[in-house]
Amino acid sequence: MKNKRSVLLEGIRDGIPIALGYFAVSFSLGIAMRNAGMTSVEGFFFSMFNLASAGEYAGLQVILANGSYIAMALATLVANARYMLMSTALSQRFHPKTKFIHRLITGYGITDEIFGITINRKGYVNPWYVYGALLISVPPWALGTSLGIIAGNGLPANIVNALSVALYGMFIAIIVPPSRKDKAVAIAVIFSFVLSGLSSYLPILSQLDSSTKTIVLTILIASLAAILKPHQEGAQ
Repeated sequence: MKNKRSVLLEGIRDGIPIALGYFAVSFSLGIAMRNAGMTSVEGFFFSMFNLASAGEYAGLQVILANGSYIAMALATLVANARYMLMSTALSQRFHPKTKFIHRLITGYGITDEIFGITINRKGYVNPWYVYGALLISVPPWALGTSLGIIAGNGLPANIVNALSVALYGMFIAIIVPPSRKDKAVAIAVIFSFVLSGLSSYLPILSQLDSSTKTIVLTILIASLAAILKPHQEGAQ
């Protein structure tokens, strides 16, 4: 059993590419907030307490429309609904004796990227690994938003888009190793790529927002994989 410090450092190490990608993406988010009249301090805390870009954009649109708190809650719920699936998956990986406070903080930090590197580890979820990833990635996310507001539209959009490539590289690093070890995982990954591409053209799926589409495809692909290639109890 590794000590807390070593696991924390592993989380920091694995969270570095996430931090780089977060900074670039949050910078563009900050530019949108600047156009909405938000200050750099407001943008900093906006991102500090909401780590999902889709949720922040949804919330920002409600603010621009002078919407109600109910509208804000519904908009962010729909935009971030996929995190309920991720939370459910991770909840099954906690040691039964894990304290509630660790579960709560981990829940705060569940994003696509942090979920990816956490669920890919063997054995029980170690909260200190998540803390390390959050420690290195959350500050750049909040700071990038603040700096984006300060910079306004001064930075060319193509530079911001180029910086965000770090996130795609990180996703590849997450899915390639397990795909090479397990043919079933590789097939599921390829199948998810194909369906994700087709979802923009298929009659029903093309009408759904990106978050709902992700949920539908996740449930569909995961269900098929579980039926055709069930996970063996005790297998790592």
